[in-house]
Amino acid sequence: MDIFEIVVNFLLLIAAVLLVIVVLAQDSKNSGLGSAFGSETTAISSRGKKASREKQLQKLTVILAIVVAVLAVLMLLMPAFTKWFTPKAAAGVIRNIF
Repeated sequence: MDIFEIVVNFLLLIAAVLLVIVVLAQDSKNSGLGSAFGSETTAISSRGKKASREKQLQKLTVILAIVVAVLAVLMLLMPAFTKWFTPKAAAGVIRNIF
C-alpha cells in the first residue's frame, strides 16, 4: 500500500468517527417515540448558547459529511491515479508530447 493510501484511509476513519460523534451530540428536533403514541411533551427551545451550539454542530456535520464524501471518492479513484501516474505511464505521456 502506498503511503498516500494509508494517509487517506486514516483521514477517512477519523472524519467518519468525528461525524458520528457530532451527529450524536445534537439534540433531537422532535419529541421522539413518545409523540407517536400520543403523549404530550412540550419542549421549550431556549435561545442563546444552546441555539448557537446547535447551529455550530449542524455546520460541523455538513463539513464533516462533505469531507467523508470527498475522501471516499478519492479512495475510489486511487487505483486510476496510481495507473496514470506511474513512472512508466509518465514516460509514455512525455514521449507522446515530444
